[in-house]
Amino acid sequence: MSSQNIPTRDRILKSTWQLLEAGNGNAVRMSDIAKAAKISRQALYLHFPNRADLLTATTRYLDEVHDIEAKLAKSRGAASGTDRLEAWVETWGNYIPTIFGVAKALMAMQETDEEAAAAWNDRILAIRDGCEKAVQALKADGKLTDKMSEEEATDLLLTLLSVRNWEQLRITCNWTQDRYIDMMQQLTAQALVKSG
Repeated sequence: MSSQNIPTRDRILKSTWQLLEAGNGNAVRMSDIAKAAKISRQALYLHFPNRADLLTATTRYLDEVHDIEAKLAKSRGAASGTDRLEAWVETWGNYIPTIFGVAKALMAMQETDEEAAAAWNDRILAIRDGCEKAVQALKADGKLTDKMSEEEATDLLLTLLSVRNWEQLRITCNWTQDRYIDMMQQLTAQALVKSG
């Protein structure tokens, strides 16, 4: 299928995704995106009034393309809090490699680029929501550790499952993906589940 047959909005999002992954943390400008999508800047602004909206839409587009809703079904349908925690770690941990290129670009850009920071913050809030739901499921079952509040437990889970931690263990330390998932499941259970 030629790029001209792909709906313009999808072409814009796909071009943004590709530019982010190829950019090595360099800012991706609206003019770069328009050129890659083979449209005018004016046409680009008709679809996305500002760059922050476009970057956020691109991260959500990845979720749509990779059917994150189907991937989350196991976690959301878990029978217990401990099962939900285990499934959440597996789902999110196995999704990180899929979105790593875009995530890394946004993380690199966020300190000097407010629009990239807004897009990355949008994703962090979605990830935090998944962590919060896992913690709430543990609490509902009476299995959440009493050593910290629900908010602290959510903060800790979000931190343990961060993209930067995944990068450190998988890429820098050369862990296998299976080892990463197994150890994160063990570590999060030890940290959050009440002993006994």
